[in-house]
Amino acid sequence: MREATTAALLVWSRVFPAVPAQVQEARQFLSTILDGRPAAADAILCLSELVTNATVHSRSREPDGHFRVRVQLHGTHLRVEVSDQGGPWAQPAHTNERNGRGLLIVDQLTRSWGLTGNDRAGWTIWFEMEC
Repeated sequence: MREATTAALLVWSRVFPAVPAQVQEARQFLSTILDGRPAAADAILCLSELVTNATVHSRSREPDGHFRVRVQLHGTHLRVEVSDQGGPWAQPAHTNERNGRGLLIVDQLTRSWGLTGNDRAGWTIWFEMEC
């Protein structure tokens, strides 16, 4: 009889100042956690899109603003959440412009993604994928 192995749920969380230079810091945070896993590059790209949105489009960009990155890893299942300080939310649109395609990239590279929260309390946008 084989014994079933159950992977532990591992969770990391970190708060970053919402300034453009912190996008790279958030990428490094996730890179260290994923440590060369097969889908690490795709996950880091998706995270980059989400934290860029938090620093550019949310109230987190205001003085002393911040965003939080939370990472859950359960075996090969990855969930990444980025929480900001709220503000208006715009649905992704297909565009040929240089900007406006971040969530379309997330949609293509992940198994699922979504948004919770509101414009006053803050938004949490998340994605899930195998890695």
